[in-house]
Amino acid sequence: MLTIRDYAGATIRLTDERLSHILSRQEMRLMAPERLAETLFSPEQVVQSRSDPEARLYYRHYQDTPVGPKHLCVVVADRAADAFVLTAYVTDTRKGGEILWPARS
Repeated sequence: MLTIRDYAGATIRLTDERLSHILSRQEMRLMAPERLAETLFSPEQVVQSRSDPEARLYYRHYQDTPVGPKHLCVVVADRAADAFVLTAYVTDTRKGGEILWPARS
């Protein structure tokens, strides 16, 4: 199991089972775990999930993914002060929702 700090200093767990799940998809094999950690620590945007109030979506764009320029999305569940990675995937677009980071003024 890995522990990763996010942009706000929170500790997020990445279990061996979740990492194995993420790496089971061919396009993710070259992305993790280094890029997952980078996305959590230095995201371009963090969005509150519309479908799960306990989940946040961390986004960072990469030019050189195995499937071309894409956003890496790392989904983190934060349940009772226990934050952990649910999944991660590459996508063309970011999902909508309340933007948590960067803060809007």
